[in-house]
Amino acid sequence: MYDIETRERALALVTQGRSLHSVSRQTGISRAALREWTTRLTPLPRIGAQSAPCPRCRLVPGAPENTAAYAYLLGLYLGDGCISDHPRGGHHLRIACADAWPGLIEACREAVLAVRPEGSVCILRKQGCVAVTSYGRHWKCLFPQHGPGRKHERRIVLEGWQQEIVSAHPWDLIRGLVHSDGCRITNWTTRLVGGERKRYEYPRYFFTNKSDDIRRLFTDTLDELGVEWTTLSRGGDPLNISVARKASVALMDAHVGPKY
Repeated sequence: MYDIETRERALALVTQGRSLHSVSRQTGISRAALREWTTRLTPLPRIGAQSAPCPRCRLVPGAPENTAAYAYLLGLYLGDGCISDHPRGGHHLRIACADAWPGLIEACREAVLAVRPEGSVCILRKQGCVAVTSYGRHWKCLFPQHGPGRKHERRIVLEGWQQEIVSAHPWDLIRGLVHSDGCRITNWTTRLVGGERKRYEYPRYFFTNKSDDIRRLFTDTLDELGVEWTTLSRGGDPLNISVARKASVALMDAHVGPKY
């Protein structure tokens, strides 16, 4: 058995791109153990993460102290996050992030630690993505939208305290939603100018999510921020939200920007 500090040091070396063989030689931990840790996603819980009080479990429930980070993490969770039970009690929060966006991976890790600074974060690699994972006993308290089944198959509604945070930090929520299920692309079109067809390029934001409730949360927040949007159907389903007007794209650029 290895303690949590030993595991985290070894996993940190693996996430730096080191081979299991080299990490095994440096740490003395078998390659079989390293391989198990990087695939099962079951890092041992920190004692601090178990014993630290939860802002939602106090006699007078409150919000997390860093509400801006929570709004961003809420957007990431609603897009690409899930919560699963740990066999020894507590829960794992997992946020999937594509390998193509290392800046997003780091921003996600920082947001998790800002919301629960007494915990720890483990970044484990899968094919084409990483899972930003954190163990804790109160993730379900902080994300009451958790439930059985897929998000688009159940109702997603913010609680009053969550809506207060979103109202105070709307751009952080939008940034989290776009970073999880959105993108900034360059579109192009052609126009006839003086009898000659010319090509024009323009930036555009897309947000795609199968949940009607999550898309509505996204568009309601955009409305409050003065961002104009349209719905684009895909296969008859209104899955895509587009932001293409110049002034609205400028607002998104100022507060969200492309993933990196």
